[in-house]
Amino acid sequence: MLELLTDHTFRTVFLGTAGIGAVSGAVGCFAYLRRQSLIGDVVAHSSLLGIVMFFLISYLITGEGNKSLLVLIPGALVAGTAALLLTRWIIQETRLKPDSGLGVMLAIFFGSGILLLRWVQRATPSIPGKRGLENYLFGMAAAMTESDLWMIAILGTSTILLMLLVWKEFKVFTFDPVFAQSLGLSPAWLDTLLLMMMVIGIVIGIQSVGVVLMIALLVTPASSARQWTGSLGAMVGLAAMFGAVSGGVGSLVSFNWPNMPTGPVIVLVATIVFLFSLVFAPQRGLVYRYAKRKRMAKEAQLEHQSSAVEGAN
Repeated sequence: MLELLTDHTFRTVFLGTAGIGAVSGAVGCFAYLRRQSLIGDVVAHSSLLGIVMFFLISYLITGEGNKSLLVLIPGALVAGTAALLLTRWIIQETRLKPDSGLGVMLAIFFGSGILLLRWVQRATPSIPGKRGLENYLFGMAAAMTESDLWMIAILGTSTILLMLLVWKEFKVFTFDPVFAQSLGLSPAWLDTLLLMMMVIGIVIGIQSVGVVLMIALLVTPASSARQWTGSLGAMVGLAAMFGAVSGGVGSLVSFNWPNMPTGPVIVLVATIVFLFSLVFAPQRGLVYRYAKRKRMAKEAQLEHQSSAVEGAN
């Protein structure tokens, strides 16, 4: 363990994945409570198209494709935002239901991203710098650099600060949009801010976890935290902690077993935390509810026996 702490690559990946997990977990609470998990899935998958497009743009400008997050994250942000805006427009202008509109956008953007990625891989003449671009499907945390870490830190910190600044408004809007509107708040503006936070929370983790698995890191820590508390503030704090632990432990396991990919391991750790919470959490856990049912059944049986004795007397 001490040897790993002195390893620059491990420190970078550890801090990066822990930060990604914390931001995604905190933002994911609002997606979970507002039942917008599918939106996160659309953003994650749509971002692949933006990543490949901005890679090609960097190739056309410099003659060699650039895979730095400083170049590719803006592409993911553009694609994810475009997918959300087009989905909103389609739902408003057609008779498609929200889940159908999201499904259509997911298919269009992710399918286009896969098609463009395959073209880049097989292009003749070969495009310099394309090697490793396919890792964005399932993540490649080991490729994280110090500049990538700074990018993650800046975007993640900005997202958390925005959440804290508009905390009261977000809280009211999440639980009662009609009441929020009666207070003079703009539901459309608050919804857009929450969606932008979700987009940032997703795209900063794409390099580590990949577009396919990123939705799990957005929703799973929030689902785990919900089992332990009914307070929004406590839920956001716990989700951020669970996400950070999942990212840190996942990177640690991956570095100790080199053949274990970091992204899937992070998701597996988050899943283990969720299963533990689902079983052992107070009030909501399966063990607690089973014990409560047994206690109630026993009390009912004792009450029935007492009534029978009184009736016999």
